[in-house]
Amino acid sequence: MKSPFRHRLLKRLDWYIIKKFLGTYFFTIALIIVILVVFDFNEKIDKLNAASAKEIIFDYYLNFIPYFINLFSPLFVFIAIIFFTSKLAENSEIIAMFSTGMSFKRMMIPYMLSAALIAAFTLYLGSQVIPKASIKRLTFENKYGMSHYNRDNSSGAYNIQLEVEEGIIAYMESYNHETRTGYRFTLDKFEGKKLVSHMTARSVTYDTLAADKYHWKVRNYLIRDLSSNIESISQGNDMDTIIHFEPADFLIENGQQETMSSAELREYIRRQKERGMGNIQDFEIEYHKRYAMSFAAFILTVMGVSLSSRKRKGGMGLYLGIGLGLSFGYILFQIVSSNFAITGSMSAFMAEWLPNFIYIPIAIFLYIKAPK
Repeated sequence: MKSPFRHRLLKRLDWYIIKKFLGTYFFTIALIIVILVVFDFNEKIDKLNAASAKEIIFDYYLNFIPYFINLFSPLFVFIAIIFFTSKLAENSEIIAMFSTGMSFKRMMIPYMLSAALIAAFTLYLGSQVIPKASIKRLTFENKYGMSHYNRDNSSGAYNIQLEVEEGIIAYMESYNHETRTGYRFTLDKFEGKKLVSHMTARSVTYDTLAADKYHWKVRNYLIRDLSSNIESISQGNDMDTIIHFEPADFLIENGQQETMSSAELREYIRRQKERGMGNIQDFEIEYHKRYAMSFAAFILTVMGVSLSSRKRKGGMGLYLGIGLGLSFGYILFQIVSSNFAITGSMSAFMAEWLPNFIYIPIAIFLYIKAPK
């Protein structure tokens, strides 16, 4: 039977490990972010000179930092664990923990709780904070010519075809974003496999001032009603109508997926799939990447603790090198595997989770080999 003192001591050890883990994690983040900001400022100083100090700080760097925290979070997790766990092992603190009867499995509990907090933190950043921050950051970068993305480059689209409602197919030969007008428009309605209505129009214009976001103005139209045995035809010069789609459904801006929350991404992907749109790989990749990279905190935590919990000669240098290699390998693998989804050789889910699926067996192997 455990004494009250021993029970209390274990709880203190839990909090001790959690504070050390999270403290080292956030300290490492702060250190690397400062370095990134300095290098980025020096690289872009010519373009930043055109902006005010307020814009640089609040529109750019405060929205720049969350993106890079999430990008390098796996690296931060691994470095934090290797750094302070190696110190614990070097000072024989882990041996002292085991001498109280604590098992390696029990020692992992505060580590995994910390990993859960980090995973929730990065998921929240990726799902809520970064999308809003990306809008301001990309706007700033476009304004001062710093971005590879041009958010105003969607001048139009060609050969647009989508299912706007069940059994209703819309087609435009071309669409001009500046005038918000589509040309050579057709709208076909089917009941089962039977065509019951066919409308053609020289042009359709999206009405941005209307209360309904699906309001269009059709010009020079002709409607053939084929629902009965006798065909009827109606035509006219102008007609206001509701057609359940909007330009945002087929005009995709560069970097648009970065500005959408996870809920918005999920809804956008669902809607586009229903409408038969095929150019949504970037949105699916972004959606699955947010969850896959958050889950990586658990895998890298197990690997880091397993590697650095044994006391060995030479200190933490070897473990730190291994940790950096594995962390950078994970980030690189994440980038490379995304290309599999872009080329269509793999689903977005599989491409984004592939690094995790490969690193899980490595984590299990290291856990089994860790000192017990």
